[in-house]
Amino acid sequence: MNPPAQPNFKSHLIELLRPVLSEIAPQDLDVDIEFARPKQADHGDYSCNLAMQLAKPLRRSPRDIAGLLIDALSTSPYLEKIEIAGAGFINLFLKTIVKQWFPRYVLEGGGKFGHGNMGAGIKIQVEFVSANPTGPLHVGHGRGAAFGASLANVLAAAGFSVAREYYVNDAGRQMDILALSTWLRYLELHGAALRFPGNAYQGEYVRDMARLIHKAHGGRYLHQPDLLFEGISSEADADTEAQLDRLIASAKKLLGQDYAYIHNFVLTEQLGDCRNDLMEFGVVFDTWFSEQSLFDSGAVAQAVQLLDQQNYLYQQDGAKWFRSMHFGDEKDRVVQRENGQFTYFASDIAYHLNKFERGFERVIDVWGADHHGYIPRVKSALQALALDPARLEIALVQFAVLYRNGQKASMSTRSGEFVTLRELRQEVGNDAARFFYVLRKSDQHLDFDLDLAKSQSNDNPVYYIQYAHARVCSVLEQWGEARETLVTADMTPLTSPVELSLLQKLIDYPEMVEAAARELSPHLIAFYLRELAGEFHSYYNATRFLVPEIPLRLARLGLIAAVRQVLMNGLELLGVSAPEKM
Repeated sequence: MNPPAQPNFKSHLIELLRPVLSEIAPQDLDVDIEFARPKQADHGDYSCNLAMQLAKPLRRSPRDIAGLLIDALSTSPYLEKIEIAGAGFINLFLKTIVKQWFPRYVLEGGGKFGHGNMGAGIKIQVEFVSANPTGPLHVGHGRGAAFGASLANVLAAAGFSVAREYYVNDAGRQMDILALSTWLRYLELHGAALRFPGNAYQGEYVRDMARLIHKAHGGRYLHQPDLLFEGISSEADADTEAQLDRLIASAKKLLGQDYAYIHNFVLTEQLGDCRNDLMEFGVVFDTWFSEQSLFDSGAVAQAVQLLDQQNYLYQQDGAKWFRSMHFGDEKDRVVQRENGQFTYFASDIAYHLNKFERGFERVIDVWGADHHGYIPRVKSALQALALDPARLEIALVQFAVLYRNGQKASMSTRSGEFVTLRELRQEVGNDAARFFYVLRKSDQHLDFDLDLAKSQSNDNPVYYIQYAHARVCSVLEQWGEARETLVTADMTPLTSPVELSLLQKLIDYPEMVEAAARELSPHLIAFYLRELAGEFHSYYNATRFLVPEIPLRLARLGLIAAVRQVLMNGLELLGVSAPEKM
């Protein structure tokens, strides 16, 4: 008998309860109907604490309320039995035949199994990484890249229309510092004796860019280097930020129109390196959005003007301030300095306004956890511009701390002492890097254990999961028949506790994708895959698959083929490969 269309059990059960709630509960009672997966199998496949939630506002016994709820739930064709446990918990048990439908759902769905329509096509933008293009990406950026890419994949699987964006900070002071640093190294190649500022960019990649300019253009950009350091009175003075700004101004004056070439060259080189690094990491963006374009188009000036028209700006000490305290921020913020230059905050306001003007209904920014204090001011600006600040969600990512041989690695693009994402990938591989980065909730600290990531052991979660996938492939290869025949195989021979548990794990996968999308938590997929792999390995070690009895053989092969498909689908969301042999 062909099973019905794939059911969504939680949605189905919630719909059964709504009429009861409308009868027994006040209309203005705000209560969430939730069905959880019990940790113990003898507590059912789902449990619900709704009766406990309703007891106090309704002033009734939770067990009495549970009895009313059970009357509604008992009409479900999917439930074998329902029990009241403890003070009023409701435990629900699915029929065995219902669980046995799921290998077919998985195999028919293939790569789309687990995808849903929670997002209903809502346009959502995920902006992530957005590191200043002033040097190679380091391992801290890698976590934001892995998290953002996985989150975008999960949201797309949940039915959202997702756009992935990288915001290029190409208009600020840091790019000027990089241009200056490169030009100084270029001058050194021509024998100029100069003191390289300690707070300029130090990395070898800066020397590499200087060599490229020298190779292509020889001495074209010398431009009286002896005049560059005029006015420096001491070595100590050379390392102040103010002196660095004076050096930038001097370089711009001496180079004249040639400064634009140096600036654009270093930007193009570093942005190209960043793009290639991310592509090799499996992270691809739909849009690379230029901060400079906001200035060139007048969008920054227009955003500031809109705030001024709404009387949310005032002038003090020659600068223009935004009244962000009016919206709950801890203090007001400068949007335009006394010299007429707009602040980073001003361009951020224009950028977020631009996002919503492009039609995105929701916007998710993935920021480093050190930017936490920046959230209130951006949301304040949106509110001042008559935009709902709730449409902007900020996902904070803690930097990963890399450990090699028990030593903590330093990362700083200004000092030149950093471990690059590329070096990490070369050492542990893309798969381990992508998986380890999302193995914890994004706002939790992550200690990245290189030794574990490279190990081929059950303690290495990515190896453990991939090995489960490869094991299934090996069994199916030994079987040697057409895998398509497993789609319609009879699954009723699957009755052992471990088989029923595996079937329930298959049922859980679409719900896990939905939860990961709702909570912006792709680590939930990583946890799920590790649990599924663990249950499969136990099943594999205790079970013969190629048994003489054909119905049992096909049922077991169909089950593990479905496990393989779900492992592959989940790994794909996380940007991790599913090898057939290991």
